[in-house]
Amino acid sequence: MTLAQSTTISFRALSFLLVLLILHHPCPYGALASPDGSRPPRSTITVAPAVPSRVPQFVDDALFTSAVLNSTNVFRDQHGAQPVGYNATLARFAAGYLARDSDCRFAHSGGPYGENIALGCADVRACVDLWGDERREYDFRKPGFSEATGHFTQLVWKNTSDVGCGRRLCGQRGWFLVCEYWPRGNIIGQFGEQVGKQVKGSGSKSDAQRARNGPNWRWSVYMILGFLSILLVP
Repeated sequence: MTLAQSTTISFRALSFLLVLLILHHPCPYGALASPDGSRPPRSTITVAPAVPSRVPQFVDDALFTSAVLNSTNVFRDQHGAQPVGYNATLARFAAGYLARDSDCRFAHSGGPYGENIALGCADVRACVDLWGDERREYDFRKPGFSEATGHFTQLVWKNTSDVGCGRRLCGQRGWFLVCEYWPRGNIIGQFGEQVGKQVKGSGSKSDAQRARNGPNWRWSVYMILGFLSILLVP
């Protein structure tokens, strides 16, 4: 290989890397900023996101009940708790609370049961995953109640045997899910014995999705193909 050929290949390689960097790190405003650092003029079009009003897990009673039980018991099993059964009395209480809440206020009912609430999830399983994923913030070395982990601790509370849920579509805000639990959890002084460490499983669906969204293998493939094209093209 002559010096001229080597210089040409090096220049092509540097050019290819520069293009990759530009594509992988675009300007945050969608265009180059002006010399004084201000944002360039642009037009913005805002489109309201589609509301998942016909999600099967919310609109079909059988699928709704199944999704609640299956997703709840996955987390309970992972933390050494027995599976819960579906309780019609708890479900009626949740549905009644949602029916009285004409403004869709995102707030707890203040009823006699343990209670978890969620709003705007893609489906029932996503709501339960949201609660269960709070375990990443729970300190098992110092068991106790926290607003940041209270949904999780109720979800896997060992003494809880029954669950019942209601749901309501709240316009553009999506579905409002309320689940009641009995016996209720989050009792001060009992967290150490009632909230077990994770003994099986690798995480929720959302945990797995976050793992899949890690390093993108496609970029490695693009890099290899790009360098091969540089070396092979005369």
